[in-house]
Amino acid sequence: MAKLRERVLTRLRRRDPDALREIVDEHARPPYRAARDTGFTIEEAEDLAQDVFVAFLESLERFEGRAQSGTWLFGILHHKAQERRRSRARDELNDPIDTAFEAQFAIRGNWIRPLTASDRAASAHEAGEAIRECLEGLPSLQREVFQLRQVEDLSAPDVGNVLAQTVTHIGVREPRAVFEADLVQRLLR
Repeated sequence: MAKLRERVLTRLRRRDPDALREIVDEHARPPYRAARDTGFTIEEAEDLAQDVFVAFLESLERFEGRAQSGTWLFGILHHKAQERRRSRARDELNDPIDTAFEAQFAIRGNWIRPLTASDRAASAHEAGEAIRECLEGLPSLQREVFQLRQVEDLSAPDVGNVLAQTVTHIGVREPRAVFEADLVQRLLR
């Protein structure tokens, strides 16, 4: 396994397109999903996932292969997401209703999701809002701990590495987020 990882790493450093394709195919979805689950739009999540791989390629010389490549990618995502949030806070000039409306349509102008029966849509919307409110009520670090531990299923040491926190600190942050999510699930039953 270590030799295989070293061979792929060597090929990546040589900018072998097949090695890059392997890494992207294997690891592209989790950073995208994590970006979406932490509040980024579809377009922002796609951009962030792309930025993660660009930064990964730029930082290959520093990547020693001691951590899993997925953990390294989540660390990059964490930093890129922080940059994006700071930038968004500075540049927030558009009307949020425009963004919400435009998010319902694909690039070609058709609906992203087909319309559903109104009662089902209302119920799904209420559940989504409740979950979103719980997650928004958490500090960003706690929200990221929840995302990485509960959704991406990373170990506490891996989450600690990604977020530059001790395992103990991760252990303190996770229970409140889990409690909030559990509470929402109970309320929705």
